Amino acid sequence: MKSLIPRLEISRLSKSFAKVKVVDDISFSIAPGQVTCLLGPSGCGKSTTLRMIAGVEDTDGGVVTIDGRTVANDQFNDPPESRSIGLIFQDFALFPHLNVFENVSFGLESKCKNKDRRTNELLERVGLQNFALKYPHQLSGGEQQRVALIRALAPKPKIMLMDEPFSGLDDRLRDGIRDETLSVLKEEGTAVLLVTHDPYEAMCMADEIALMRKGKIVQKGSPYNIYNSPVDIASAAFFSEINVIKGYSKGSLTDTPFGRFLTPGLLDGTQVDIVIRPQHLRIDFDRNGRGPNPTKEEGVPSKAVVESSRFVGRESLIEFKMNSDNSILKASVPAVFLPKPGTILWLTMRRDRCFVFPVKKLS
Repeated sequence: MKSLIPRLEISRLSKSFAKVKVVDDISFSIAPGQVTCLLGPSGCGKSTTLRMIAGVEDTDGGVVTIDGRTVANDQFNDPPESRSIGLIFQDFALFPHLNVFENVSFGLESKCKNKDRRTNELLERVGLQNFALKYPHQLSGGEQQRVALIRALAPKPKIMLMDEPFSGLDDRLRDGIRDETLSVLKEEGTAVLLVTHDPYEAMCMADEIALMRKGKIVQKGSPYNIYNSPVDIASAAFFSEINVIKGYSKGSLTDTPFGRFLTPGLLDGTQVDIVIRPQHLRIDFDRNGRGPNPTKEEGVPSKAVVESSRFVGRESLIEFKMNSDNSILKASVPAVFLPKPGTILWLTMRRDRCFVFPVKKLS
């Protein structure tokens, strides 16, 4: 039977610098073998949170526990070496005067009977068994990242803390190294806390994402849920470009260029933002505004004029001016589709892919 005690648990953690609260009453837990990501823009408090968990930053309030043992609160702070935590940072921090074998084995106690065997096993696992005698300056960025990973894993830490570990890698290497890193961590059964500002990276690696903003966790959940059920317009916009259609709710309905959309539970006159991502706006090639009645899911076809179009690799991004109200909306289309400016097309909008947010009035 698996233990119900979280490997890492954070309860109401807070931290201020010069009276500015950079981490504000956050809580989460991580089970053994789970990957959790703190995701958010620069300055939101995610790296400060990681440093408090590591023990290199004191807490102002809250509790950090590892396997049920309190390691930090506002009264004491256990040193990093007593927490069974591995650390991987953006710069890898390899020892330049030690070769690869020595770097990996550095964290193992000298009296460890299986020190050499453990080091060789890890080198083989990441395909660096032939690099043991090389020095960090002789390695590529991807090879250095692998060495940093297995050096941190060598002592078999209970928790791995990773702060923007892939941001220094070439784009061509990043996906492969990221997948390899995740595979090794899963095999070891290590609880992982990943800090990143990259939503794609978070969704590729995490079992759970905690989205941070201004020191607070604004939403937690699986990558699927946090992407498809954002709590507010800023959360939706953090993961991709968005279109915003403004309107007013009346009788639980809001008029849009694509017909009336349900906006239940709102008082008449409430201003709303209806949000849809560019990939969920569809160009209506079949009907072109003249065919049979649209489905409830698609809404009413709406006439639009192409403002611009550009190819961005996997898809084409087209900017439209809507004929109904002159608003600008963007649609993305797989592959190459580059209509000329001034081309008239018809768009439909997936009702089931929209998010409705009432507009909060400034007090």
